[in-house]
Amino acid sequence: MSVGLTQVEDRPSWNEAAGRLPGSHVLQSWEWGDFKSRYGWRPRRMIWRTGGGQEVAAAQILERRSKRLAGLRLLYCPRGPLMDWSDALLRRTVLTDLAKLAGEAGVVMLRIDPEIPAGCPDDPGPAEPLPGLQQDLRQCGWRPGREQVQFRNTLVLDLTSGEAALLQAMHPKTRYNLRLAQRHAVTVRLGTTADLDLLYRMYAETSLRDRFVIREPSYYHALWGEFQRSGRAQLFVAEVQGTAIAGLVLFRFGETAWYLYGMSTSQHRDKMPNHLLQWEAIRWARGEELKRYDFWGAPDRIAPADPMWGVYRFKQGFGPRLQCTLGALDATRRPALYRLYHAAAPVLLSGMRRRGFSATERTLS
Repeated sequence: MSVGLTQVEDRPSWNEAAGRLPGSHVLQSWEWGDFKSRYGWRPRRMIWRTGGGQEVAAAQILERRSKRLAGLRLLYCPRGPLMDWSDALLRRTVLTDLAKLAGEAGVVMLRIDPEIPAGCPDDPGPAEPLPGLQQDLRQCGWRPGREQVQFRNTLVLDLTSGEAALLQAMHPKTRYNLRLAQRHAVTVRLGTTADLDLLYRMYAETSLRDRFVIREPSYYHALWGEFQRSGRAQLFVAEVQGTAIAGLVLFRFGETAWYLYGMSTSQHRDKMPNHLLQWEAIRWARGEELKRYDFWGAPDRIAPADPMWGVYRFKQGFGPRLQCTLGALDATRRPALYRLYHAAAPVLLSGMRRRGFSATERTLS
């Protein structure tokens, strides 16, 4: 099967194709590329079609020129390319076409991180889930990425079962905590853009408590607000007697919902509001006829020593399936610049984290 490559310039055509291709992901939506274009990234949207016009693969590439590295270009395809990775001829074509971009003037590397299945730590499965893939990657110029941008692994809940079956599949402690929240008069309502300030303040409090870096308020106001207005996200707020104590931002694209952001205050944590929030978000996604609920992130090592262990156990309680992937892949035609970038990146990121914590603390002062 021969396929041709074209660039897509209109939202409906792109979203229709990207929304139905295997691996469909919100980070490959038109809205995501449009949003990131305001923060230094330029999207390029590419589709592979058969001679009969059938769309069989797509890749939204984000390009950024580095001010700190003399204008050199970094290319990133978040959670893409989208295609049937078991089709060996198609994947070789797409991998070859994408690798060529790494040879463009000033490009340090192109990174992709599609959800290619791989063996999980507690269930390795076949040594090579897709026969011939590793050889194709090497021959087409791809190597394992030195670090992950997105989580390598995640937990996915099948929403095609009824509510009774979903409740039954939960861990007994999760069901208990869900009912405890209901007994203690925790309520969950659908949020609106009027809740953006409230959600950000809870998110900032969460970041300082759990020691992870977040961006400035305007970033989340724009992201959550615009995706809510476009129908690509839904906000949720948990309350006790009218006081907001936790929140959740659920994104959607194709047939999947993603739990990308969660936030809470230190109040009423013993009432388990986050359990009820997740359940109501799951129920909402089912009502929207979505088929999967992605909890967005699981540890690389399924062990109590992993920093994500507590979060993993919380998510696991809802009965999802652990989904492990091959991880990030890089293509470069400039190995010296590639090494230089990876030597400089940790220093730059460390400084950004320190400044990020200080800025977040100021927003709550």
